[in-house]
Amino acid sequence: MALINENYLKLQAGYLFPEIGRRVREFVEANPDKKVIRMGIGDVTQPLVPEIIKAFHEGVEDMAKTETFKGYGPEQGYDFLREAIALNDYQNRGVDISADDIFVSDGSKCDTGNIQEIFGASNKIAICDPVYPVYADTTVMSGKTGVCQSNGYFDGIIYLPCNEANGFIPELPIERPDLIFLCYPNNPTGTVASKEELKKWVDYAKANKCIILYDAAYEAFITDDSIPRTIFEIEGAKEVALEFRSFSKTAGFTGTRCAYTIVPKELNAYDSNGNAFPVKQLWNRRQSTKFNGVSYPVQKAAAAIYTEEGKKQVKEVIAYYLENARIISASLKETGFTVFGGVNAPYVWVKTPGGISSWEFFDQLLNEANVVGTPGSGFGPSGEGYFRFSAFADRDNVLEAMARIKKLK
Repeated sequence: MALINENYLKLQAGYLFPEIGRRVREFVEANPDKKVIRMGIGDVTQPLVPEIIKAFHEGVEDMAKTETFKGYGPEQGYDFLREAIALNDYQNRGVDISADDIFVSDGSKCDTGNIQEIFGASNKIAICDPVYPVYADTTVMSGKTGVCQSNGYFDGIIYLPCNEANGFIPELPIERPDLIFLCYPNNPTGTVASKEELKKWVDYAKANKCIILYDAAYEAFITDDSIPRTIFEIEGAKEVALEFRSFSKTAGFTGTRCAYTIVPKELNAYDSNGNAFPVKQLWNRRQSTKFNGVSYPVQKAAAAIYTEEGKKQVKEVIAYYLENARIISASLKETGFTVFGGVNAPYVWVKTPGGISSWEFFDQLLNEANVVGTPGSGFGPSGEGYFRFSAFADRDNVLEAMARIKKLK
């Protein structure tokens, strides 16, 4: 008799974004004449920039010639991409990260879930609330939790409430976790963490032998030089943190798939006897066993982001989305909403009007304005009463969506 992994039975309903998709599909089928504007799922709308497309074509052409054909590549990523990442995203910013610390993958969503495999089931995980659902769901899937309680919290997870009172920056936990998920710029609240805030977490992790799993997928949207672009700007972070990065939102790779994780050689975890083991070796073993690497043409395209022209073109696209965020934020404030985020981040986080629930507001927007956003409760219990708008939309649609919302009763 084949037995299932019963941890999956603990998961509540469906994953957030497929549920949104289901509701939208049903509405569209029932209202084929309505134009629905989607500002919920954080999928990009602008095409890959010319420099990336050029490199992509070159990579494909290389695969058509015997002398340049590539078979299996290194599971960790090709050196040309790892070296470009190390130089441009870290070393040129004064952060000592080497190419050997970089593991290229097909997405930071995959990495944030897969990283759980190399840590034992007895680890206590701390996650912010609200937060990107993958952190909690994969913690459940990996067997590190009990069942979900009536308040929406799983037994065994240490939740760190983020709300208006604390500026959506969590307090240090009283109960000691082993692994801590942090995400800045934050998804879904659009808030950022200062160097002082991150130093508190690094110091806490050092004092308690924790590991910080730092999701920096949206770092490219930071325009304020005082805000850290990487946790490794904080002294001592390489001893207690690893970092996830993505090209999905930075350069429009949501459909192309390429990301990377930084695992410093200084980072250790421990066996049951207290012996230290380099996390980097464990992650390398996992990737070498279960992953055959990102395709050569995709990595060739990703490397083009770091050329002079590539940097310029990608920066223009990021500015486009940031302007969308500014328009959304300003328009919603004018309409009377309480608004957070939208600065140094592509997400705008708003209070639902009149105290209605997040899903009630979702349905109202969909049915009355034909606009799709994301219910805050889908990111965790503390997200109830809030709503997320994504700036990854076409400009004309953003303007039209805001005009429709202004007309709501």
